[in-house]
Amino acid sequence: PGSCPDLCKCSEPAKTVKCVNRNLTAVPPDLPPYVRNLFLTGNRLARLPPGAFPAQRLPDLSALNLSGNHLRAVEAGAFSLPALRQLDLSGNPLLSLSPQAFGEGGSPLEELALRGALRDHGVLLSLSTMLQSGALRNLSRLDLADNGLLLLPSGMFTALPALQQLDLSNNSLVGLGNVSFQGLGQLQSLNLSDNSLGVLRNGTLAQFRGLPALRHISLGHNAWVCDCAIEDLVAWLKESNQVEGKEALTCAYPDKMLGKALLKINSLDLNCSMPIDLPSQLQTSYVFLGIVLALIGAIFLLVLYLNRKGIKKWMHNIRDACRDHMEGYHYRYEINADPRLTNLSSNSDV
Repeated sequence: PGSCPDLCKCSEPAKTVKCVNRNLTAVPPDLPPYVRNLFLTGNRLARLPPGAFPAQRLPDLSALNLSGNHLRAVEAGAFSLPALRQLDLSGNPLLSLSPQAFGEGGSPLEELALRGALRDHGVLLSLSTMLQSGALRNLSRLDLADNGLLLLPSGMFTALPALQQLDLSNNSLVGLGNVSFQGLGQLQSLNLSDNSLGVLRNGTLAQFRGLPALRHISLGHNAWVCDCAIEDLVAWLKESNQVEGKEALTCAYPDKMLGKALLKINSLDLNCSMPIDLPSQLQTSYVFLGIVLALIGAIFLLVLYLNRKGIKKWMHNIRDACRDHMEGYHYRYEINADPRLTNLSSNSDV
């Protein structure tokens, strides 16, 4: 006890152990019990099994940095540490993350960094399950940047009442319609910059207004679509003090609005004097089409009624013509069917 593992550097006064860029394939089993800050970065730790960091031997471990390894699997109970407050798993190509990675009970974890570690969609779903279970209710900082995320699982943040900082920057988010920020009463900072957001709907804006502690929202470098749907976002930007650098937000589409500042957009630029309600328009079109078809049918029936005598005479003429034609076929059939009549017909000069 108290010794320093091979390939590591230890400082007992600072309660710190650093095993950096040592090509380690497993967690050193002889970590000193005094360690509070452990750096295991730039190694080759493929998986973290249950009890990878024994709670009995590491009762004071509070900050754990595992970034830049080759971690692919984090199994249940890998982080069952009673004092763990900070965990960094950034830069690992995770393929499996157990929702019970922090044990069966709640964890005291306050800061979790997963920057560039959620490229696999299954890992994102596992993280969502873990967060929604309430296992990380003490979490105050969550970093999910640089993961190429398109959409977030519904209700992912609903069980994080202590969350203060949420970083979703440098992803590919196209919308926040299924994301709920309700219940994040302590949220102070939300970073949504460098995504693919085209518009923020009224429901999302209403949630932002309802978060009393939210003072810093970053929306820079998104693909804002400046059509009629962006009016609510523009109105919110003009009245809100939550957005940092809102003067620099510009349109990306359509081409005629490219580069125009969102704060300088007005209704004349968008030409939205007539609200577009596509379902109502379709319903009106169907009703009009039904009326036209009914009118055409009524006119057709009226024409038939007015010309009923002529139509009846025409039908009789057709019937008589068909009858004469069929009698001719019948006569020819009788001649061809009787050999005597056939010979008589062939030998006759008439």
